[in-house]
Amino acid sequence: MKQEQTNNNELFDKFVNYIMLDGKKSVAKKIMNDTFEIIKSKGQKDPKGVFFKALENVMPRIEVRPKRVWGSIYQVPQEVRDGRQIFLAGKWIIEAARKKKWTQFAKFLANELIDAANETGDAVKKKLDVYKMAEANKAFARFANKKRK
Repeated sequence: MKQEQTNNNELFDKFVNYIMLDGKKSVAKKIMNDTFEIIKSKGQKDPKGVFFKALENVMPRIEVRPKRVWGSIYQVPQEVRDGRQIFLAGKWIIEAARKKKWTQFAKFLANELIDAANETGDAVKKKLDVYKMAEANKAFARFANKKRK
């Protein structure tokens, strides 16, 4: 339980760092606190639970990466490492919230987190688009780098 608590705090801190612009971490933390207050006011009992559920729902398990083979570039589907899954999920959620008006970022971030926790919204749509791309290019999976033991 203690390990999971530490892991959750690290995940929360990473997300705050993804929000941060121009090195202003205190502003990013205030945005996250405001976001959690908005989530609470929308009837959710556990805002951190909503946050972690949203990240879990948006994390991609597979993505396409460009690979050059004999002068042609193929989009090759590959599994995503754990750290990159967290990065992509955070990036897509923040990107979806920033697409809206900038003036009330905490409100839009709260809405996007709630949507992602319910498996709707722009960030989940982005994940599904990546999966569709991987499915369309699965014929090129033979070009993926084989891991050596």
